[in-house]
Amino acid sequence: MKVNRSTKCTLKFANISKLDILHTVLTEYGRVVNIFIDHFWSVGCPTKSELLKPIVDIPSTWLSARLRKVAAREAIDMITAVKAKDAKLHKPIHKGQRIHVSCTIADLQLAKNTPEFDAWLHLSCIGNKLSLDIPIKFHKHYHQLRQMGKRLNSYIITKKYIQLCFEIETGPKKDVGEQIGIDSGINALASTSDGEQYGTDVKQIIDRIKRCKHGSRGQKRARNTLKQRVNEVAKEVVKDSIQLVVVEKLHKLNYKTKLKRRLGKNMRRSLGSWIYRYWLDRLKRECEIGRSYFRSVYPAYTSQRCSTCGHTERSNRSNERFLCQKCGHADNADVNAAKNILDRFLTGPYGACCKACEV
Repeated sequence: MKVNRSTKCTLKFANISKLDILHTVLTEYGRVVNIFIDHFWSVGCPTKSELLKPIVDIPSTWLSARLRKVAAREAIDMITAVKAKDAKLHKPIHKGQRIHVSCTIADLQLAKNTPEFDAWLHLSCIGNKLSLDIPIKFHKHYHQLRQMGKRLNSYIITKKYIQLCFEIETGPKKDVGEQIGIDSGINALASTSDGEQYGTDVKQIIDRIKRCKHGSRGQKRARNTLKQRVNEVAKEVVKDSIQLVVVEKLHKLNYKTKLKRRLGKNMRRSLGSWIYRYWLDRLKRECEIGRSYFRSVYPAYTSQRCSTCGHTERSNRSNERFLCQKCGHADNADVNAAKNILDRFLTGPYGACCKACEV
């Protein structure tokens, strides 16, 4: 099995003139993409193999034919993505902040006789007789991915960084190993079905985020600290012995979530600071690298159901304590929910097919 991973290299080493040229190219590229979007939105999207000269030459621009073709492809992808997800069909808009190019336009060349930089990203065939060499300095994350896989000739260029992509061969999925369910929360980031709890200090970081002024540097530092802790916990949870990870299918948990006024303002602020999407994505990425299966189930009543007898009642749970009103089973509420999450998958319609499925 192959997975793709990316890393970002900063553009802070480029001088002002190079950044000005890059800004000009990105702005013009965004304008051309929007022209293609307006055209394809009215007449329909062609296939990418049909992007011949009559279509590519529609916008009046100084960009090269190669870059216009890249812009047309991105316009098609943006329209297709909107029509697949947005029921209201709002026309997408390219903001001119990024460009995705391949080896036909960009080439990463190792630096020679230049100790200040490790490589140069050479951009050619831009148009208007422009060419650009952007200095790049590699970092620890780049070298880690370089050892794990093969770098692809595909680059995402923005005003602040260049994103490089790697293809990593992970091998087949594990046939044997431990199977765990994970209940995600604020008091404990991960409570597993085997009785372990990880990230019990996350609530303190979330409280720190809430105390900071919105948009301040202190809040940004606190959010970065939370992301760093999430990364550490994800690596702690997905061990080498894990074959299957089952999580809750969480959605619509942010500061606007009211759930018929059952959540107060303070709890909504906590949910808004809790980056659960980032957490679930990190778990999935660790499972891909570790060759483990990653599955999700609906979370309804997992915290109210007894993992021993199956009795479901709201009064079974009281804060972090679970006590079944029918059989008397007592447990940590989050750990009990994690057991229900794993049981819901294994006894559901897809549990028996776990080994034959891919993430």
